[in-house]
Amino acid sequence: MFMIERYSRQILFDGIGEAGQQRLLNSRAVIIGCGALGTAQAEALARAGVGNLRIVDRDFVEASNLQRQTMFTENDARERLPKAIACVNHLAEINSEIKTKAEVADVNHSNVERLIENCDVVIDGTDNFATRYLINDACVKHKINWIYGAAVGSYGVTMTVRPHVSPCLRCIFEEAPPAASAPTCDTAGVIMPIISVVAAVQVSEALKLLTGHTEALHGSLMQFDVWRNDWRRIRLNEPTPDCQTCGLGRYEMLEAEAGDFAVSLCGRDAVQVSPRRATQVDLASLAERLRAAGDVQLNAYLLRLRAGDYELTVFQDARAIIRGTDDVPTARSLYARYIGN
Repeated sequence: MFMIERYSRQILFDGIGEAGQQRLLNSRAVIIGCGALGTAQAEALARAGVGNLRIVDRDFVEASNLQRQTMFTENDARERLPKAIACVNHLAEINSEIKTKAEVADVNHSNVERLIENCDVVIDGTDNFATRYLINDACVKHKINWIYGAAVGSYGVTMTVRPHVSPCLRCIFEEAPPAASAPTCDTAGVIMPIISVVAAVQVSEALKLLTGHTEALHGSLMQFDVWRNDWRRIRLNEPTPDCQTCGLGRYEMLEAEAGDFAVSLCGRDAVQVSPRRATQVDLASLAERLRAAGDVQLNAYLLRLRAGDYELTVFQDARAIIRGTDDVPTARSLYARYIGN
């Protein structure tokens, strides 16, 4: 009875109905990136009754997130909880009837296929084109629908990808924008209304896909600017026959050579370094080893070390975010010094 009451207004909507609601409860969605877009998507899908949600994110909550990342609280920021963990904790308070899983991980070629395995839709909550091309390759390869979205300043964009039915991301954007050629949230800022608009369209598309109403999909590249009151819809044609990904079946983002991963985090004076091989760290033991090197703080999900001008945040999967430098070699050197090879 409680379940019927919970979804009663949604069931009254012609596009959902009882059959659609049951399909949602039996569905599996993956959200990659649990920042501003990701938290809005997660809350909406949980409230809609999508039965299985997997939340994937590599980062932890900070005070600067609270202006737009609606799932998080000041206490999450004080405790520096991993975003995926904090999100799932709050989802349990919103809808205890669905299954949720947090994945504190950096999405890369070694794990993306596992992360999207057996899901019905993947929703983009990331902040960079490299990860989006990775998602695109994995979803096209496995014929999984995914929904691209991005927002910066007051501008946002979204597109739904149905592999081999609609154009994929590479059909539309053959190459990523050159480095430093486009604004980011750390350089141009972002306001909450555009997050709400983009996430709302992404979630609406997800509900259409999950309930089988593909005829209602917008079939376009949608662009919004809520400050300039500019709304555009660019109709999409068929997939490009010579597209590297969906036309020729070349998944270069999935075929990267094994190695360590290091990337400067734009606007944060920080670098993320990941290990060469998948591993799990005993954070308590590492904390004891590092206490002589500086101030160490520890919780169940991560360890934070302050050493001189640098701060290292180490996760259970041996990733570290090294703050105090944007130089990758310096960050790798600090990682080797304190964490090991």
